[in-house]
Amino acid sequence: MTLRLATFNVENLMNRFDFSGYRNQLNEDRTLALFDIQSEAEYRMLEQARAIAQSDDTRQLTALAIAATRADIICMQEVDNIEALKAFEYGYLFKMVGQGYRQKYTTAGNDSRGIDVAVMMRDETAQGQPIEFVRMTSHAYVTFEQFGLFTPELAALGNQANGRIFRRDCLEIDLKVGGVPLTLYLVHFKSMGSPRNGLDGREATMPLRIAEAQAVRRIIEERFGGDHAADKRWAICGDMNDYRQRVKITGDAVDGHRFEVINESQSCLNTLTAGGFCENAVERRPEMDRWTFYHTRGPEERHLCQLDYILLSKALATRNATAVPDIIRNGQPWRTIFPAGQEVDRFPRAGWDRPKASDHCPVAIALDMA
Repeated sequence: MTLRLATFNVENLMNRFDFSGYRNQLNEDRTLALFDIQSEAEYRMLEQARAIAQSDDTRQLTALAIAATRADIICMQEVDNIEALKAFEYGYLFKMVGQGYRQKYTTAGNDSRGIDVAVMMRDETAQGQPIEFVRMTSHAYVTFEQFGLFTPELAALGNQANGRIFRRDCLEIDLKVGGVPLTLYLVHFKSMGSPRNGLDGREATMPLRIAEAQAVRRIIEERFGGDHAADKRWAICGDMNDYRQRVKITGDAVDGHRFEVINESQSCLNTLTAGGFCENAVERRPEMDRWTFYHTRGPEERHLCQLDYILLSKALATRNATAVPDIIRNGQPWRTIFPAGQEVDRFPRAGWDRPKASDHCPVAIALDMA
């Protein structure tokens, strides 16, 4: 009995307009920044036109990327609400995969923009095994104080002891696949942000992601028992905004690009994988071929890294010891620099920077659930 499980940050799948860019230039779309806009009313009118004009190509590419995963269950990040998810699935994805993801679940988390984690599931697997939703539990309300995770480093970042740990949520989804229980933990950890206090964005926000990872592990251990949790069927799926390795890119298109694998001394992922608690199945791929995200701040700062994860419990990883995840990169924009031999045929109408399916690549894996 095989289940195809996937995760994908679909980036701002919203059913409302965001007008905050009128007062906050960091939120202003670069297209509108080209024009001299005289009033908020004019800005709102132009922002609506811009968003509508750009969304159709983007969501076609997003749907193509999801369809390419061939997933029975897909965990998603940056979904506005259930209405947005329904409209996207019916208007775009259904046209590509036919009878599709009838089961959809999400809930409001802690994201200031209102975009959170979600899951879509078929009624049955490709092999005809029923997929049954059992229950959904949000952990968005958990605080640092409740879990004993408040540290001076967190205080230095402006956090309070009674503040909520998760920037979005740790959404616990209990299922049965062909009668076999499976629990998914949907996450989207704190983004890296801008440099601060003399540290780069990743280092400065690391304490928050470590706290989130510690909290996820504690939730799982309390659910299944600390001594038995690794032996149960569960997976942590989502965008963790962190990596244990990155592929540094130097050179240029004329003289050729060079790629160097760099190991990181610290990562929130280590908190989850320590002691064999779970496994990052993507690390079964060659080091140069694990990336799901292209990061650039210009020619002086470019790298490929894995931000998107399916972490398998020890039990699931052992049962699926030879399973190697797929990474769907066809929705990447043309600006993404691929190492030699990894080039793919981009989906139709993918642009230099946009439209694109997402800056992230979907990750999918076939799991033996028998």
